[in-house]
Amino acid sequence: MKRLVIVLSMAVFAGCYNDKKDALYPTGVTTCDTSNVSYAATIQPIFTQYCATSGCHDAATKQNGYDFSNYDGAVVSVDPNKLLPVINHASGYSAMPKDLAKLSDCNIAKITAWVNKGAPNN
Repeated sequence: MKRLVIVLSMAVFAGCYNDKKDALYPTGVTTCDTSNVSYAATIQPIFTQYCATSGCHDAATKQNGYDFSNYDGAVVSVDPNKLLPVINHASGYSAMPKDLAKLSDCNIAKITAWVNKGAPNN
C-alpha cells in the first residue's frame, strides 16, 4: 500500500509544472520587422500587389498621375502627407487601396519606415 501511495504521488507531482499558459500556447504572436526595410525586397512587392495593378497606379494607367510600378514612379508619389494618410484610411483622404481592405498593420509600418528613412532606392 505504501508503495502504491508513493508511486501515485510521484505521478501526480511529475505531471505538475510551473510554466505559464502564454509561454506554452502563444496565440498569434507575430513580429513585424521594420528595421531592414528596403525598396526592392520589401516595398516594391507591396506596391506591386496592392497599388501598381491594372487600371490603378500601374505604368500604363498612372491613375491620378501616380505610378507605383517602379522606383522612379513611386518615389515621385511618396509625399508622406499624402501617401501615409491614404494607406491609413485617414479621415478626409481617399482610402487606398481603392475598394479593397486596408493594408495590414505590418505593411503600413514597413511603408512608413521606408518613407521616414527618405524613401531610398535600396
